[in-house]
Amino acid sequence: MTAPRSDELVEVTVPQIWAGVDIGKEHHHCVVLDERGDRLLSRRILNDESALLELISDVLALSEDTLWAVDINHGGAALLIGLLLSHDQPMLYITGLAVHQASTAYRGQGKTDEKDAFVIADQARMRQDLGSLRPGDEIAVDLRTPTARRLDLVNDRTRQTNRLRAQLLEFFATLERALNLSKKGPVVLLTGYQVPALIRRSGTKRIGTWLKNRRVKNAATLAQTIVEAAKSQHTALPGETLAAAMVARIAKGVLAIDEELDKICAALNCTVADLLEAEPLAAADGEERETGQRAVGAEDGADRPVRPTPRTGQGRSRRSLPPN
Repeated sequence: MTAPRSDELVEVTVPQIWAGVDIGKEHHHCVVLDERGDRLLSRRILNDESALLELISDVLALSEDTLWAVDINHGGAALLIGLLLSHDQPMLYITGLAVHQASTAYRGQGKTDEKDAFVIADQARMRQDLGSLRPGDEIAVDLRTPTARRLDLVNDRTRQTNRLRAQLLEFFATLERALNLSKKGPVVLLTGYQVPALIRRSGTKRIGTWLKNRRVKNAATLAQTIVEAAKSQHTALPGETLAAAMVARIAKGVLAIDEELDKICAALNCTVADLLEAEPLAAADGEERETGQRAVGAEDGADRPVRPTPRTGQGRSRRSLPPN
């Protein structure tokens, strides 16, 4: 898009009505205001395509020059935003925090969906500093779901690792201190060896071979570490057998999480590498860089849009997902 020349006239559509939508999971609430702030429509709508299409039709019947405003730009708002985009309807985004702060200036102490929708519509009518919603970049949209899943998996692994440590501490405290369970090797070890007596009987050589067969790095060192830990405890504590079985089960669960994390990272490797090397989307000559527009689903405080432009330099190394 090029910037208009100073001697050109730019046609700007002035909204005649403003439709504010308070977004919910199952239902939304829409309030439509005219230029004087009078309420033309107030409706609770099911988050369903047919119901939303009916709402859009009814609002446009009031005026074709409608400006929509929402307080959420992802999740439960995705269907409504998609339908509005397909109908070429302009949209503004006002954050939930801004709605909450603005609502204190309106009469009525209670917080209701209808009141929030009214505040959203009225703020869109009066304010000129709200960013407009635009379709999100395809790469950013594609990244949102797997990166959210990756975050869930990382949190699950942390929880499972903490449970594994707590269970191991019940009958073999020395081994719990000796192992770094943030690494894969010690977790693999716990799927086969948990109790001191079994570790002592097996010995360093046998355990080292068992670990090598499972492609564990530094297998000999790890085997020696756990054998030394086993030699420091000769007492079998009550419930050791059942606790050891539980440790093996949790360790297998951690490995399953690691496997899924590896698959997600491998699938996103190229895309993330492109984003990490992306350059800012260059504005045309004379066009302001700060447009106030926001991509659908973009987080608050995000920088301006970027276009992935991978560099083709020699020796480019592979990239993985940035750490949380």
